[in-house]
Amino acid sequence: MEIRHLRYFLAVAEEKNFTRAAHRLFIAQPPLSRQIQQLEEELGVALFEKGSRPLRLTEAGVFFQAHAQVLLDKMADLKTMTQRVGKIERTLSIGFVASTLYGLLPEIVRRFRTQYESVDITFHELTTMEQMRALKEGRIDVGFGRVKSEDASVRRILLREERLIVAVPAGHRLAEPGRPLKLRELVGENLIVYPRNPRPSFADQVLAIFSDRALHPEHVMEVRELQIAIGMVAAGQGISIVPDSLQGMKRTDVQYVEIDDKHAVSPILFSIRLMDRTEEIRNMLQIIYDVYEARGIPHVKEEL
Repeated sequence: MEIRHLRYFLAVAEEKNFTRAAHRLFIAQPPLSRQIQQLEEELGVALFEKGSRPLRLTEAGVFFQAHAQVLLDKMADLKTMTQRVGKIERTLSIGFVASTLYGLLPEIVRRFRTQYESVDITFHELTTMEQMRALKEGRIDVGFGRVKSEDASVRRILLREERLIVAVPAGHRLAEPGRPLKLRELVGENLIVYPRNPRPSFADQVLAIFSDRALHPEHVMEVRELQIAIGMVAAGQGISIVPDSLQGMKRTDVQYVEIDDKHAVSPILFSIRLMDRTEEIRNMLQIIYDVYEARGIPHVKEEL
């Protein structure tokens, strides 16, 4: 069994058609069919149900598909990491969701730059789901996101849970000094969530907080990004639930109010390729923990 057999099999399994898979792989259909036949003969099992249209995987085929994809992802990781280790110039490419820029990410990066001046850092604003793809494709080395999801080729470390607050227009009736808001008080308001896509996203986290408490906002407006949501709040078009760190974005036309619910939180997740143990990644994670400890922020320390 060779790597090409895995690639050929996965293409056929995903396309559910030999002709389309051959076109995708830039080979003729007869050689592709022979490669799949050789693979089945070596394994001693059928991977596709004979005569099915569109092609359907057998039970063995479903099992093989899941594990073949993991192997190819690991090979891609190995290639990317070997290339990084072999470079004389050290680099670290960071993916981030916009809201993390209002929190501790800038301080973390400043500390990293001060301690490791020889490492060239680049930034890419990406949603959490886009970060997962970018990690596997080698476009970024670490991601800071908020959406929990599982991927066999990506390791996700929960850094901390950040409490959520409500952004309301300045002078709004809900902005009573010193009075936290209960979620049920927000149900009748026009709730602005972001991002509109791709999903799942932070918008789904916010909506889940309501549904988990059997609450259902009467009016929901989806917008493309955080900055638009805050702009809409400032214009008096509704309210938005945002991470607590957004209080660092000072505006005279928006007020921030605490939520009276200790479980209204959003995770901050540190994502890397599953096998990545390079020096830059270890140093970045240590600096994050140093910053948290200096500020007294509760967290669970994980080792790479």
